[in-house]
Amino acid sequence: MELQIEVATLQNKIFEVRGQRVMLDYDLAALYEVETKALNQAVKRNLRRFPSDFMFRLSVEEWGGMRTQFVTAYPNQSKRNTQITPYVFTEQGVAMLSGVLRSDKAIDVNISIMRAFVAVRKHLTDHKDLQLKIEALEASTDQRFKDVYEALDYMINTNTERTLIGFKQNEK
Repeated sequence: MELQIEVATLQNKIFEVRGQRVMLDYDLAALYEVETKALNQAVKRNLRRFPSDFMFRLSVEEWGGMRTQFVTAYPNQSKRNTQITPYVFTEQGVAMLSGVLRSDKAIDVNISIMRAFVAVRKHLTDHKDLQLKIEALEASTDQRFKDVYEALDYMINTNTERTLIGFKQNEK
């Protein structure tokens, strides 16, 4: 029986830190239905499975910057000790958790999380193509507007006398 967690829900729990997409230890603990302390203890017992590119602790500055985004998403975070920063797990670290947490729940949650990471990667790839197209359009448009601005500037700054065209009425 496979657990179905909405990919959109999981995508909201994936953050970018140090150029890597990661999940926070307490989000993972909630998904696995274990306490954060128990999850981190299991990891520490198997520390060799979690090199620094699989898991790392946030710096105080990184954690402070992330917490400002969590005000509505994580209302209970005010109870958390802000001096102890959370561990974050990369996609590979989350995959390794399935070997450390051996319950059926852990396996099902990991399958859903892997699907969410794939969806995030696909989303970013799809938007990368769109971003490149927009940048190309901006570059070509910028050149066209630059030409127009140069022509207008020339017309405004060129001091030539112009003769009036039209009907002139004699003044008496």
